[in-house]
Amino acid sequence: MDSLDELRAREYARLDQSGEIYLDYTGGSLYAASQLRRHFEELNGHVFGNPHSNNPTSQAMTDRVEATRAHVLRHFNASPDDYLLVFTPNASGALHEIGEAYPFAPGARYLLTFDNHNSVNGIREFARAKGAEVTYSPLTRPDLRVDRAALTAELSRPGSAGGLFAFPAQSNFSGVQHPLELIEEAQAAGWDVLLDAAAFVPTNPLDLSRWKPDLTVLSFYKMFGYPTGIGALLMRRAMFEKFRRPWFAGGTIQIATVQGNSFYRSRDASAFEDGTVDYLSIPAVDYGLSYLESIGIERIRDRVGALTAWLLETMTSLKHENGRPLVTVHGPTTREARGATIAFNLLDAEGRGFDIRGVEARANEARLSLRTGCFCNPGAGETAYGLSAEQIGGFFHDPDGMTFDELRGKIRVRYGLEVGAIRVSTGIASNFADVHVFASFLQRFLNRAATESEFAAPPCDARRPTREGA
Repeated sequence: MDSLDELRAREYARLDQSGEIYLDYTGGSLYAASQLRRHFEELNGHVFGNPHSNNPTSQAMTDRVEATRAHVLRHFNASPDDYLLVFTPNASGALHEIGEAYPFAPGARYLLTFDNHNSVNGIREFARAKGAEVTYSPLTRPDLRVDRAALTAELSRPGSAGGLFAFPAQSNFSGVQHPLELIEEAQAAGWDVLLDAAAFVPTNPLDLSRWKPDLTVLSFYKMFGYPTGIGALLMRRAMFEKFRRPWFAGGTIQIATVQGNSFYRSRDASAFEDGTVDYLSIPAVDYGLSYLESIGIERIRDRVGALTAWLLETMTSLKHENGRPLVTVHGPTTREARGATIAFNLLDAEGRGFDIRGVEARANEARLSLRTGCFCNPGAGETAYGLSAEQIGGFFHDPDGMTFDELRGKIRVRYGLEVGAIRVSTGIASNFADVHVFASFLQRFLNRAATESEFAAPPCDARRPTREGA
């Protein structure tokens, strides 16, 4: 079996050829050269048609789509007797399906942890529109883990009618891995459970025969880079019967009538696949899964775990001449129960924060890909910076809205707080050379003042508002 360094040289040669240091795997993984080659060879050697027909080319594509669907279920050890696999545009598309179809109603609840992606947060708008109660369960500081006592109290609150409980297997902000035992605890208390696995499954095994969330969402590009535009909703069959979609579309029904003013929905996963799936890209999912399986997800997990442990130890050891730390890590500073995502800020010798956009600009010059912002996870960020509901809520009364950088500026002026983080994450193609280069980059900030003009925040261009991504 090839070592991961050999795979790096063969499958990801473009990294070293271009001089790129890629540390944004939580934003999106990188594809292997062999994935592209296998997919393009298949497309070049066959004729595939829209699967919504029985002609030869359509049937060939139907068989290919269904074979990939079965492969995804096998990869996560999900029995087809228990789970349906719905292809979606991405994890956010899967979450939209859930919010739209979940039977929220007065007396029901939507309970979620502070640590959640905005696409999970967004389901609250469906819940509120249908009269359900929305509740957030807090995190503890400084590790940004779920407050288990507070969550248990919410799950078992007397008089609660239950509902939907949502949490991430791994935080896309801090890398914290929340205990999967929460699934069983919530289900025992009468809740349906939504697990956001998007940041977890690229480097960790998820066994759905052991852990049985009612709903699981993910994006394949985060696992193996290519294709983009395809995600998955793994839905237990009991949820299929419970869901009520407010509309139907081509491909989601058995039959519809205009004059009879009625329809019958499909009885399988296609009931949630609006229109035509991205059928020419779906075989690439098959190849991506096969590639991961040929390496072994445990090998990837161990590799990125070792890189992350080295990075955390190195980052927390960096100190200015006066002994003050250069780096503040948001979340755990050890490898225990955490993934390969590190959110942090840089402080000068007086404890003032270097502007995150200035740090990003310096990283860009060094061809080092990292990410800055709140990473579509405001709850974890607000907890990390100690912002209260009163403090943050006071800024959300402007009918014209604001960008993230404008909000950062308002908080800086009013409360003297620097918010927004820098994030690095390792993945399948990362090696020790990458993290060594990054550590050397951080050393450039030692014993420098955060007030120097070269690190000033760039002016905000209202015509090009900053969008906070994954």
